[in-house]
Amino acid sequence: MSSETGSNSKNVLIGGIYGGIGTALARRLSANGWNVSGFGRDPAKLDAVAGELGGIKVFAADATNPEDVVRVFGEANEAMGGMNAYVHCIGSVFLKPAHLTSPAEWRETLGKNLDSAFFALRAGIPLLQKQGGGSLVFCSSVAAGTGLVNHEAVAAAKGGLEGMVRSAAATYAPRHIRVNAVALGLVETGATAAILGNPQARTISEQMHPLGRFGQPDDAASLLAWLTSDEAAWVTGQIYAMDGGMGAIVPRPKISRS
Repeated sequence: MSSETGSNSKNVLIGGIYGGIGTALARRLSANGWNVSGFGRDPAKLDAVAGELGGIKVFAADATNPEDVVRVFGEANEAMGGMNAYVHCIGSVFLKPAHLTSPAEWRETLGKNLDSAFFALRAGIPLLQKQGGGSLVFCSSVAAGTGLVNHEAVAAAKGGLEGMVRSAAATYAPRHIRVNAVALGLVETGATAAILGNPQARTISEQMHPLGRFGQPDDAASLLAWLTSDEAAWVTGQIYAMDGGMGAIVPRPKISRS
């Protein structure tokens, strides 16, 4: 699978561009000639990414607010002169058993992981239609398809996202709009720092992935970039696993020998 995008003149909007995966994707697509823009809630972090990547266009917006999402898609579309692709690198890591999850925590998890994705889909489709088609790619989680301890809320949200992706792919295929997702294992980013900052949790996380390590942002960015590109022009409605084998393989137990 090549990391090249297959195009040197297309426009992409990245939601959550200053997160670890969003920034890695922005670097990759910019290097391959894409015109990149992005949005997030923190103006200071947006400015830092824009400075690193040579003044790319960035916008402040709350991905859980539907009016804000419509506004930022419109602003990015106008600034770039059209939109060919959107990549949704937005979500949260919430680990707590269902009986200890408050209604507020449940709603917040759904808002960040499912509502934000639907609002982006809803805002992006009309703009891609104007270009005669395009690509939308979303980040899901291995937890949507594999039972993991204490993942009830986020598994429900990402499972909903994956159902949305398949349905939208069917709806918009006649309009030449592709919709796909990548189901990720644990990736080392700012969002997972609380987990991986604990040495014991870090070791357990490594052992849960059959390949013996958790992911890095560039791992995820490589597949996201391919799905965004014309190299994946015959791919839609797919949920690609990128999880170190976690969702499909039972790792060999590590036996300590005295």
